Amino acid sequence: MPQDYIPILIQSFVVLGFVITTMVVTHFLGPKRFSKAKLENFECGIEGLGNARSPFSVKYFLIAILFVLFDVEVIFMYPWAVNFKYFGKEGFIEMFVFMMLVLAGFIYIILKGALKWDKR
Repeated sequence: MPQDYIPILIQSFVVLGFVITTMVVTHFLGPKRFSKAKLENFECGIEGLGNARSPFSVKYFLIAILFVLFDVEVIFMYPWAVNFKYFGKEGFIEMFVFMMLVLAGFIYIILKGALKWDKR
């Protein structure tokens, strides 16, 4: 029913009001001291040298995408594990097929050499 969502809306407005109020108040009350040293880029105490657009290996992106892919698949396993008894034998078979597909994908990326770091 629509009236069941009223507490959620009230809480959302309270949270948004708190965030907006906090940001506005700290903007006006916070110190404003600008100097050349404060406006410089800072990265782990190392001076920035050269161009930040230098190319690097695509392997970093590949590993990140594979991590997200398999991480999301693990998220799908959590509700199944929580409701294992409710789903019964049919749910077990479906999850077994799902896990076999995940395993097949994992074996495929290993055979393709996607996780190897050496340059060939």
